Amino acid sequence: MEVKKGNIDFVEKILTACYNSNKDDLFVMSLMHQYEDRGFLTKGQLQGLFYKAEKVADLPTGLLATLQATLSKLPTREKKNAPIVINEVKKDEETENKLNEILAKYPQHKAVLGLQNNFNKYDKLTSIEKLELDRIYKLLFKK
Repeated sequence: MEVKKGNIDFVEKILTACYNSNKDDLFVMSLMHQYEDRGFLTKGQLQGLFYKAEKVADLPTGLLATLQATLSKLPTREKKNAPIVINEVKKDEETENKLNEILAKYPQHKAVLGLQNNFNKYDKLTSIEKLELDRIYKLLFKK
């Protein structure tokens, strides 16, 4: 929102009034810095400023009305819903077979039961877990 010659910078006046009413408000200070740096505020920021400005007792109603009118003129950008792509996660059959084979022979093996729990929960094992499973499998079956 650039200020044209002869126009009043109502956003700066509102920001100053909000700041003077509560000098510890980080949101208003942040808006002031952004307004000074960029020279404009987004619609969401202006809406936040409007809600803060409503609570300021000595703010002229004309400034509040101008801010509200400006907000109503700004376009509302709606995010389009991105299509949800569901990738079918293929279970690692080799890992599943190793887990089942070990548990068939040693049903109380705690490390393998933990790995099977993770495998069933996440449909995969991390690389460290796979290395651990391979190590256990080689030790138990020596193939």
